[in-house]
Amino acid sequence: MKTRIILLVEDNPSDADLTRRALDKARIQNRLVVAEDGEEALDYLFGTGAHAGRDVSILPALTLLDLNLPKISGLEVLRRIRADVRTRRLPVVILTSSREDHDIAAGYDLGVNSYIRKPVDFAQFALAIEHLGLYWLVLNELPPELENGVHE
Repeated sequence: MKTRIILLVEDNPSDADLTRRALDKARIQNRLVVAEDGEEALDYLFGTGAHAGRDVSILPALTLLDLNLPKISGLEVLRRIRADVRTRRLPVVILTSSREDHDIAAGYDLGVNSYIRKPVDFAQFALAIEHLGLYWLVLNELPPELENGVHE
């Protein structure tokens, strides 16, 4: 059976755990890869650093990206994703607590597919994750290069 990967870029272990629990609650069985900072996310995507040698043809079907990250900011991660031909079509959803208009505008200027503010209440957060999963992993048609990047 083929499995699509979700890349979660989140430095807060509590928020990463909350996201994992919300995915489980929504019965989203995709493999979750967690990058704890922007540098690790880019290393994963491009097969560098700690992820050197990883098969970079296997890309996430969806990247959930926090903005406030150590080492490399979420907006810089997005900029680099969109600048590389291998990842420019990768679906990226900013999932953050920021309500700043300039963050929202910058995300869309850099080509984010969606910007979602994390709800504070777990029930609302779980519902948001369920809707995200339904749309991006079931209804959305991926570009062929991403569709072929699933793994057994």
